[in-house]
Amino acid sequence: MDFRWDIVIEYLPLFIDGMKLTLLISLLGVIFGSIWGLLIAFGRMIKNGWLRFPFSLYVNFFRCTPMLVQLLLIHFGVMPLIMSTPNAVISAIVTLTLNSGAYMAEIFRAGIQSIDRGQTEAARSLGMNQIQAMRFVVLPQAIKRMIPPLGNEFITLIKDSSLASVIAAHELLYYGRAPMGHYSRPWEGLLSAAFIYFVICMTLTVIVDKVEKRLKIDD
Repeated sequence: MDFRWDIVIEYLPLFIDGMKLTLLISLLGVIFGSIWGLLIAFGRMIKNGWLRFPFSLYVNFFRCTPMLVQLLLIHFGVMPLIMSTPNAVISAIVTLTLNSGAYMAEIFRAGIQSIDRGQTEAARSLGMNQIQAMRFVVLPQAIKRMIPPLGNEFITLIKDSSLASVIAAHELLYYGRAPMGHYSRPWEGLLSAAFIYFVICMTLTVIVDKVEKRLKIDD
């Protein structure tokens, strides 16, 4: 295989711009997804089955359908109802937020329910109400246990953000495919994009592993 480094050098500034957008939409997706997921998690823990049903349906829909389908539905179906001209980046952020929220909800729910009920009862005996007990006692302990899966969800979101290239969001894979159209050569652009994804995700994996080991030592 004749690999042309001159093509990589030519497109390197675009690859860097694409990487920045990939990190941006992934970071916003995981931040907004965490906030949204926490709300969904509380809904999933409602004892009344009828009130819990919409939250369970939401989680199951976004976990059991391909993100590409979700992205196309949101960009071509939902966003035109909100914006006269749908923006690919905004559509990608919304999709990543909604998809991540479903997974985050399960992470939060599992983390909260892993805390012994005696902790809540002890907090209530000290005069705290249910909200205060959740905020000051349960959540701090649960979040410590949830950090590793939250980090893994961020890594997954970075890889899934590549789907945004389908709706012409100028993220990393979008520019990784550019040399194919100009030079009819797939290797240089796609391998460069794959390498950048690998470096980002591998770096985050190492960080998450170290944090997880640190938390185990602190326990």
